[in-house]
Amino acid sequence: MQTHLAQVNIGKIVASIDSPVMADFVANLDPINALAEQSDGFIWRLKDDGTNNATSITMYGDPAIIVNMSVWKDFDSLFQYVYKSKHVDFFKRRSEWFQKMPEMYVALWYVPVGHTPTVAEAQARIDHLRKHGETDYAFTFKRKHLVKNIQQPG
Repeated sequence: MQTHLAQVNIGKIVASIDSPVMADFVANLDPINALAEQSDGFIWRLKDDGTNNATSITMYGDPAIIVNMSVWKDFDSLFQYVYKSKHVDFFKRRSEWFQKMPEMYVALWYVPVGHTPTVAEAQARIDHLRKHGETDYAFTFKRKHLVKNIQQPG
């Protein structure tokens, strides 16, 4: 079975999305999302019904927790976008806009080609990671060697 890599990351915002504190984050959503969409290996990203982003989609029943979810051709494509593109400049500023989360807030997992993950599926992956640590069901960038041992695209 051919697969793609899904990722979810969540964050609890430090102020309401329309507050001055969040203004620079909001102003950069479209450019950063466009960068993702133009990146090699990009397949899909979560968007809400009314905007070009997913800031109105929450997890864990908490309106302050927003979600980012996407699907990529493979691990290296996602890694390149997250850590080797202009995205990293905003990633480094995460503490300006998001509270420090005491639990895991990122999960990666493989999905069949053509599958669009749901928010419920993403939450289940984060929950699994929090409870069981990194496995082939849910893992993080820290465990790239694990990725070599699980199902790869192809």
